[in-house]
Amino acid sequence: MGDPKKPRKTWERPGHPWIKERLAEEMELVGQYGLRNKRELWKAQTVLRTIRDRAKALLSLPEAERMAKERALVKKLYEMGLLESEKSTIDDILGLSVRSVLERRLQTIVYRKGLAKTIHEARQLVAHGHVAIAGRRVRTPGRLVTRREESMVDYAPTSPYYERRASVAQAAR
Repeated sequence: MGDPKKPRKTWERPGHPWIKERLAEEMELVGQYGLRNKRELWKAQTVLRTIRDRAKALLSLPEAERMAKERALVKKLYEMGLLESEKSTIDDILGLSVRSVLERRLQTIVYRKGLAKTIHEARQLVAHGHVAIAGRRVRTPGRLVTRREESMVDYAPTSPYYERRASVAQAAR
């Protein structure tokens, strides 16, 4: 066991830091998804790299063992919301992009559901505790939301936004 005050690193820097095309692409993604800094993008890239490495490792296994582990990996990624169907293959896993991981962040889902007007406002709502998943307040904009949790994302019951939305819905009746 390690020291709890020193958690293990959850991201890796790019191999070569000064490639112009990569820098431009990173800045575009940081702006498009409202990320605080490139480290958040690198975390998503590390998650994707880990998933791809697991899929590549499956290719070297014997057929029977590979099929069982492939089904388990596909099921997990489907539940995470990264794959479209449970009948996906390793090729679909290897075809995932960093955008598919960034689309599953809580910040992005809050924006896509229309709870915030901009992606930056979505980050602020989450960080200030105005967003809840199944009634529990969540303050981490980078949290990956599963398929099951996606429908439960809403304003927190203690948030003034929740009360305002409830009064608007009642006035509409």
